[in-house]
Amino acid sequence: MRTISIYLTLILIALLVQITTAQDQHSDKIVELKEQKDQITLQEKEALKTEIEEINQRLDKQQLNSDEAKKLKEASAKKRALNIENRIAIIDNEIALLERNDGEILELENEVSILEDGVGISINVGDEPWTFFERKKPIKYDRRTYSDFVFAFGLNNALIDEESLEDTPYKIGGSRFFEMGWAWRTRVFKNSNFVRLHYGFSFQFNGLKPENNQYFVSNGDQVELQDFEFDLDKSKLRMDNLVFPMHFEFGPSKLTENENSIRYSLDNQFRIGIGGYGGFNMGTRQKLKYDNAGDSVKEKLIGGYNTTNFVYGLSAYAGIEGVLLYLKYDLNPIFKNAAVEQHNISLGLRFDL
Repeated sequence: MRTISIYLTLILIALLVQITTAQDQHSDKIVELKEQKDQITLQEKEALKTEIEEINQRLDKQQLNSDEAKKLKEASAKKRALNIENRIAIIDNEIALLERNDGEILELENEVSILEDGVGISINVGDEPWTFFERKKPIKYDRRTYSDFVFAFGLNNALIDEESLEDTPYKIGGSRFFEMGWAWRTRVFKNSNFVRLHYGFSFQFNGLKPENNQYFVSNGDQVELQDFEFDLDKSKLRMDNLVFPMHFEFGPSKLTENENSIRYSLDNQFRIGIGGYGGFNMGTRQKLKYDNAGDSVKEKLIGGYNTTNFVYGLSAYAGIEGVLLYLKYDLNPIFKNAAVEQHNISLGLRFDL
């Protein structure tokens, strides 16, 4: 009888130890879950901060307007708030389940789940997970194409066969060009942004101001400069072109990478573009302003200057971000059938906005 009593006492002690251990594990699990609630809030707030920063970057690049950015920020904040609410509710329910059942929760022997870090099936057999296949989610690269408004201006002149630029009959500072258009920038390689194709359309306005009181006159199929009979206050020939530029653009970009996406940025990055353009002359006009017997006269003479209809040339630019030094040169002569060929050349600043 004494031996039986000892055995019963030992069994009772073992049961008490097991119950105490289970209670401690139950208590530790609840403490861990409560700590997770605080971590959830911090995690979702950090994710919201990252999303807001990405939206602001897109706003700075004018990929979004202020209303679109505001709506995206509100949607992101709403999503993160609901995430916090739902995830905390899940943990509160788990805590309630543990407390109600003193930590003893029935579990399915075979549980099929979708892996959080990819696509696949994991089956729990007892306490051991068995993964049948797993495929990581593909990283989402930045979109291939962006667009910019192009604006350029600067000095304009002409290179004349067998003459230097110093001998040009046009005013160096008075002859100017202006250009505006729209351009698209496409990443050539899927997983690299070092080489880009820059293309679009532009309206070019090239002006030439003759020196020494001269103006342009058409004699048959020849266009030449002649002295004007009155003192000219202004003499300017302007050629309006529609062209389609295309450049290969090179330069580094700022890389932003996380688990799900890769973004490229040209903020404060050097870039250089080399290429050309082709298009059409939409019209040529000459403006004259002079005094005739005390009367101020303004004349606008349109057409009849035998300028080349199809224009094409080479161009290049280099600079930081959207502020660039810009050079273009027409391979076509300014005037058709000219005894001495002249080619328009421009140097200035270009802005990709």
